[in-house]
Amino acid sequence: MMKNVAHLFPYSVTAQAYSYADYMLLMEKVVLENRTTGLKQSDELNYYTKLNLSRMQRLNKKITIGEELQLAIDEFQTPQTWYILTEAWCGDAAQNIPVIAALAVSNPMITVKLLLRDENPEIMDAYLTNGGRSIPKLIAVDEEFNELFTWGPRPAQAQQMLKEYKANPVKSYKEFSEDIQRWYIADKTASIQRELKVLLDAVAIEK
Repeated sequence: MMKNVAHLFPYSVTAQAYSYADYMLLMEKVVLENRTTGLKQSDELNYYTKLNLSRMQRLNKKITIGEELQLAIDEFQTPQTWYILTEAWCGDAAQNIPVIAALAVSNPMITVKLLLRDENPEIMDAYLTNGGRSIPKLIAVDEEFNELFTWGPRPAQAQQMLKEYKANPVKSYKEFSEDIQRWYIADKTASIQRELKVLLDAVAIEK
């Protein structure tokens, strides 16, 4: 039985959600203003935000959705909305959200809406990862706000890398972040595409 999450998405929340195009404009705006989104502001987060904008702009031009995933997304013939919790400074968001957006745009039944994590704590706290407010978090719902599936905050292999780092932090977090980014570059979005296909196939079977 699907979980209904309409109480998490009142009009006051959905009305202030960003389209992907508007979120990219927000990224550009905060970079020009030398700041980031969210409650915490720092030179370090500003630096990561600028890097993330560049990564997203590059991915927007380069992403190719694999044939099997494309076939899976083409199966959906009823409207649904994919809400994504994010912040501009998040490196995992920069690597994964362009893939989600590219997939969704290929099917007119799917609408992508982005919400800033720090402005929506009630939603975030309903979708914690190991007790933490990790982003990005994708929550797919139908027209009645029945939860279809969730994904995030990162592909399983990257999540395992983080788990191992936290258990034995032999290097600085900055160095670890660079390791993760190198993993994303080598992976070429294959992992998230594979994981999304599994989720979409499961929804199709339930339907």
